[in-house]
Amino acid sequence: MRARITGSGHYVPNKVVTNDDLGKLMSTTDEWIQQRTGIKERHFVDAESVQASDLALPAAKMALEQAKLEPKDVDAIIFATLSPDAHFPGSACFLQTKLGCGQIAALDVRNQCSGFLYALSIADAWIRAGTFRNILIAGAEVHYFGLDMTDRGRDVAVLFGDGAGCVVLQPTDDDDRGVLTCGVHADGVGAKELWMELPASRIRADQVAEGQHYPRMNGKAVFRWAVEKMPEAALTALGKAGKKVEDVDLFIPHQANMRINQLVAERLGVPADRVVHNIQRYGNTTAATIPIGISESWREGKIKEGSTVLMTAFGAGFTWGAALVRF
Repeated sequence: MRARITGSGHYVPNKVVTNDDLGKLMSTTDEWIQQRTGIKERHFVDAESVQASDLALPAAKMALEQAKLEPKDVDAIIFATLSPDAHFPGSACFLQTKLGCGQIAALDVRNQCSGFLYALSIADAWIRAGTFRNILIAGAEVHYFGLDMTDRGRDVAVLFGDGAGCVVLQPTDDDDRGVLTCGVHADGVGAKELWMELPASRIRADQVAEGQHYPRMNGKAVFRWAVEKMPEAALTALGKAGKKVEDVDLFIPHQANMRINQLVAERLGVPADRVVHNIQRYGNTTAATIPIGISESWREGKIKEGSTVLMTAFGAGFTWGAALVRF
């Protein structure tokens, strides 16, 4: 048995925030943001009561509908997020009760931008082991309330958006379908190059005053690691599956920066017309970028029966990974 993706779904909030809108809050311009990131706009929630599991709910329902399953059929939820509903418990528990799944397994994965691939590797292992049959993976983020919308936080705040993507995995005995390979990696040497120090087990007033509850990033270091590790992981995944770049029908990279994705695709030799980009419309939705890409591509006809799709991501930790999936 191997795991096969049988359904996908996505959801973004209705509120669209353009680069010009951000320019009214901080010293930045549409030209500056587009040149450095490729982002034109992003979606943000418009109410403080909206949380990551709320965005995941419609995406999950869409994925279950495509897979022809009901919430009662799901026997495990894996929720990837860096912006959980609460510090604890995990957002998977909140999504579980909102969907009405019953008393099933619920797990959060806190691996940020590579969280979806880590969740995929877990789901694949569970299905191969026969532990669970119908697994829902959710990647969802509400970044808006955790960003420093001032000049101090400008370099990070312009990057992110809110959204959710979900997939359903089920077992298949077809050797030519499903998750062909999925590899994940990490190196904590870069942990403080991209991190948010608070909330933590201890919080001092001076830490909040210094803005340590906002994300911080060494952009040059992240860029350098990403353009090295993403193609490296992708080639490893292809090699383990006995495939070549020429066998890839569609490439869905994590959407952190348009220049990173273009450079990674170039290094891999993937033609531009086979690369998925949605960062210009959504910004970086972290754990949601790849499942949103899957859901949109499937509905646009870019993913068809038998399509071989390569995915790769890099993010905080540092963590990274890649997967090769045949639909």
